[in-house]
Amino acid sequence: MQYLVSVIDETAGLATDDEAAAIDVFNERLKAEGHWVFAGGLGAPDPATVVDSRGGEPIFTDGPFVESKEYLAGFWIIEAPDLDVALKLAAEGSKACNRKIEVRPFLQAPA
Repeated sequence: MQYLVSVIDETAGLATDDEAAAIDVFNERLKAEGHWVFAGGLGAPDPATVVDSRGGEPIFTDGPFVESKEYLAGFWIIEAPDLDVALKLAAEGSKACNRKIEVRPFLQAPA
């Protein structure tokens, strides 16, 4: 099963050198153990643009969709046999990046 492991942050700062090194080690472990699918960091939400085409013509709005003191700063998509393993990996990822983590399973198509 795949999980979205979201990194939650309050600042737009990049990882420190120590955090970046710890994240690299964690990423290599995910790859070596077969959990790695994809990962990425995101910029600050201020320059975001929201696009809404539900009413026919698209409406473009500057700024983040939600005003919040916390935002999605990055993510991992991991493969794990169950939620317990995903949570254990997320705890290690949280320690590596020194930020809060949210774990959510991807929806599975009905059999």
